[in-house]
Amino acid sequence: MKKNIMLMGCVALFSVAACHNHENEKEENARFLVSSPLINDTTIVKQYVSQVRSIRHIEVRSQERGYLEKVLVDEGQYVHKGQLMFQIMPKIYHAEYAKAEAETEATNIELQNIQTLADKNVVAPNELAMAKAKLKKAQAEMELASVHLGFTKITAPYDGIIDHLNLKLGSLVDEGDLLTNLSDNSTMWVYFNVPEAEYLNYKAHKSEQNLDQVRLMLANQDVYNQPGKVEAIEADFNNETGNIAFRATFPNKENLLRNGQTGTILMAIPMPHAIIIPQKATFEIMDKKYVYVVDNDSKVKLTPITVKAELPDLYIIQSGLKGDEKILLEGIRKVQNGDKIAYDFKQPRAVLSSLTLPSE
Repeated sequence: MKKNIMLMGCVALFSVAACHNHENEKEENARFLVSSPLINDTTIVKQYVSQVRSIRHIEVRSQERGYLEKVLVDEGQYVHKGQLMFQIMPKIYHAEYAKAEAETEATNIELQNIQTLADKNVVAPNELAMAKAKLKKAQAEMELASVHLGFTKITAPYDGIIDHLNLKLGSLVDEGDLLTNLSDNSTMWVYFNVPEAEYLNYKAHKSEQNLDQVRLMLANQDVYNQPGKVEAIEADFNNETGNIAFRATFPNKENLLRNGQTGTILMAIPMPHAIIIPQKATFEIMDKKYVYVVDNDSKVKLTPITVKAELPDLYIIQSGLKGDEKILLEGIRKVQNGDKIAYDFKQPRAVLSSLTLPSE
């Protein structure tokens, strides 16, 4: 009986020891794939929603009151600087000019007569001065009438494209009425908002970023065939969004871009000596990302990381890894912190060759 009890005790002790060994070491038959981060110069492409604006876009308004006698342009028409676009009935302004002109001539004749009398000391010098002032006033009124007459002809202040016509031929136009808009689309300004943190990174690493070659993706997902250049940053941040507006300038020789279009700015940002790992090597716990680092004793260590940028299939690491560690690639759901594993090592370039890795 005692022999049976001792035998059972040995079996139980052996079973506990075997379970303990199983918990601390993975079975030798289970081998895991391990690699290292890749340190490489690369480039990420940031995308920003943008608004396209003409370099010059103005409202064309009437400066005089009257009937719209001529409409010499059409919607979408390209006009040249100085080209006549609208004519407001000028008859009343012609009459005002003729009246002012006649008064100027009469005043001039009167001045000549007074000048003759003054030369003979027939009239006082003050009377001659008053006649000269009267002539200047008449000339000023004639010039003013000429200006009003000129306002009846509305010409293009620069080369551009006519927008919607708000008033038709024969309409009664009041002073200040909007006739149309005129867009100079030879060059386009594209505005996009940049978050404060990215703005600070830009200012800190301005020399590393090529802002002379930003691209514009159009609404149909085509990339515009001309590069743009970031030439201006607005003065203030938007307090509600925390963004600041950048302005890129694009040539528009083919007139493809129009005022009011939308698009997406593509800004290439170089990342020298970036620490790159596959996304599949990471996992999340409470919204924080982790990897398993394999130490010199082949034990996995739970290690938190911070992601600097995201690429398809890849992460660029901000902190948590130096680049010389071994990290677990496959089977991260099968191990726990502190487990000792058997593994096979695969070179990082071989691992990433099947993934997306843009190079500079």
